[in-house]
Amino acid sequence: MEIFLNYLWVFLVGGLICMIGQILIIRTNITSARILVTFVLVGVILEAVGLFEPISNFAKAGINVPITGFGASLAKGAISGVETRGLIGAFTGGLEAVAGGIAAAIGFAFLFSLIFKAHTKKN
Repeated sequence: MEIFLNYLWVFLVGGLICMIGQILIIRTNITSARILVTFVLVGVILEAVGLFEPISNFAKAGINVPITGFGASLAKGAISGVETRGLIGAFTGGLEAVAGGIAAAIGFAFLFSLIFKAHTKKN
């Protein structure tokens, strides 16, 4: 029963984040790129004020998998970098923390570009 509740909370929290993004797309003139940046910023802010970890312990992948998790990882790396290397660590620590994810995204994008043919959307 506990695993079912874990999956339920992951689905509900992740779905809520996606629902907020969809509402912003439908109801506002905000571009999807700006919504993406907003979600990264929300993850950074939640990590900076110490709220991301308690939410993550509760919601698990529901908050870690969407782009908010990327923002939190970026902030956690920057905070750790400042503690170990000073001001320069604010810039290098964040990139070190998310380098694996960025490399994977670039690698998979390249792989899929070789497999699939891109085409423009027709209206």
